[in-house]
Amino acid sequence: MGTETIRLTMAQATVRYLCSQFTEIESERVPLFAGVFGIFGHGNVPCLAEALESVQDKLPTWRGQNEQSMALAAIAYGKAKRRRQMMVATSSVGPGATNMVTAAGVAHANRLPVLLLCGDTFSNRLPDPVLQQVEHFGNPGITVNDCFRAVSRYWDRITHPAQVISSLPQAVATLLDPADCGPAFIGLPQDIQEVAFDYPLEFFNEVDWAIPRTRASKDQITAAVELLKTARNPLIISGGGVRYSGAEEMLAQFAIDRGIPMAETIAGKGAVTHDHPAYIGPMGIEGTDAAKEVSESADVVLAIGTRLQDFTTGSWTTFPKDARFININTARFDAHKHRAIAVVGDALAVIEELDTALGDWVCNSNRMQQAQKAYANWNTVLDECQAPSNAVVPSYSQVIGVVNRFAGPDDTIVTAAGGLPGETIKNWRVRKPHTFDVEFGYSCMGYEIAAGWGHAMASGDKGTPIVLVGDGSYMMMNSDIYSTVLSGHKMIVVVCDNGGFGVINRLQTGLGQPGFNNLIKDCNIVDKEDPPHVDFARHAEAMGACGRACETLSDLEEALQWAKANDRTTVLSIPSDAFVWTPGGADWYVGVPEVSERSQVQDARKAQEAFRSKQRIGV
Repeated sequence: MGTETIRLTMAQATVRYLCSQFTEIESERVPLFAGVFGIFGHGNVPCLAEALESVQDKLPTWRGQNEQSMALAAIAYGKAKRRRQMMVATSSVGPGATNMVTAAGVAHANRLPVLLLCGDTFSNRLPDPVLQQVEHFGNPGITVNDCFRAVSRYWDRITHPAQVISSLPQAVATLLDPADCGPAFIGLPQDIQEVAFDYPLEFFNEVDWAIPRTRASKDQITAAVELLKTARNPLIISGGGVRYSGAEEMLAQFAIDRGIPMAETIAGKGAVTHDHPAYIGPMGIEGTDAAKEVSESADVVLAIGTRLQDFTTGSWTTFPKDARFININTARFDAHKHRAIAVVGDALAVIEELDTALGDWVCNSNRMQQAQKAYANWNTVLDECQAPSNAVVPSYSQVIGVVNRFAGPDDTIVTAAGGLPGETIKNWRVRKPHTFDVEFGYSCMGYEIAAGWGHAMASGDKGTPIVLVGDGSYMMMNSDIYSTVLSGHKMIVVVCDNGGFGVINRLQTGLGQPGFNNLIKDCNIVDKEDPPHVDFARHAEAMGACGRACETLSDLEEALQWAKANDRTTVLSIPSDAFVWTPGGADWYVGVPEVSERSQVQDARKAQEAFRSKQRIGV
């Protein structure tokens, strides 16, 4: 007796398969793919849209306003669900597809799941060149979808309808793999989407996926324990992998029990609360002075679930050159960085085994006392930075302090790129775990508002996303304000208007250059004395949101209460100082001209050379 089959087009089979995948979140069985963000064009509307329309009750489709921003919303959704549930994003061919390349880069850098389904040109090439096709004279098989190869963990192009039988399970496995997690891309040529095939019915059987929890080898655990027991001044760096593993509570207790100060990466912030007794704040360039002080004396660094990006390591200057590393990571590539003792495994599983193997070992009490004193001093600095002042224009720190005090325990703060990540990472006092999303792995301007939409979808009725965005990022990508109004997913957006790209102006002028092409006043514009000003509140109102322009911190406090009571997305704007920044953190390795006629640049070059002399060289 032969295998029972069903005749479907490739597009129909793809959608039916996606609807058959399930996962478990907090003991509840839920669809693995919660929905689809889609903008349709000739590359995906005739076939894929036809298939999606018929399953709206199982797999809802949400129309974005821009392919990049809708894919960013999908990525934020996956982050909010801690990689346990995810979204699909689909586009047509050509510009619709390439618009999503940037979003794929965000997902790849941050190790976040999103399934990208892009229309492609015709495999049979009969109508070539088709609308939006980019032709390669020497290699006609290349299409713009090949751009995704550099920013995808899994990449495929379907050239026969039977190929989805093997491709889709591999894509899903990649999306759920703790080591390989990232964007999965599948190109869908227009002529193959329409082709029917007799698919085995069992291909569409419901599947319950579980994220694997890999175990490290005993030899790696033993080596890590032996080194940790020699430490007099150890330090824990908690990365995003701790949160995705669900290891935050265990690590928090491990740090207390073993007397080891605990710092966080940008992706890891939010695993513990601001007042955790072992916590000393975020690490690195945008970190706290407390974390910098403790890291500069560390002899053994226990790095868990982090890829050790330069903003975490201060471009590898914040540790003694002879410090030893123990890298716990599901990804072998990350675990073996910087001559570390590599422990390849899941954070929760490894911490359990380390804790058992350490026996009664506890670090000397002086280490934690040093860390707690440094952290207390840092909190005094924060209090001073956030206190009201007589300044005409509020600082980022003051604005963040107001928003932080207003936010409810379940409200998630969202920001990315520019000056706000550093200011938010330093100033935001997390009161409840997993209520903090700063995208800084790819530092993608435009993530903020789109991500707010994704978080609003993920949170349901539990909390309201609060998006902090600079005027530069707002101007770059704001159309999902309209998306949230259409879909009923409320968020609060606070636009900090500092007159341009403030943090890059800070870097530019800090390296001895005059302000140029960053702040609006320093750009090539008609009226430098009185440049036109964007009324962000009225702009948001034009998209159906509520809006209010604030001038002072008290205005902002009142407006936030008003925004909370509103029934839809609300945008508040407030002037922010482009020249006042929260102190603290490590320096940064950047390119500075070796030759310049400006003495200020020459001085910056000398300072950079002195800084680089402190670098730990990795192998």
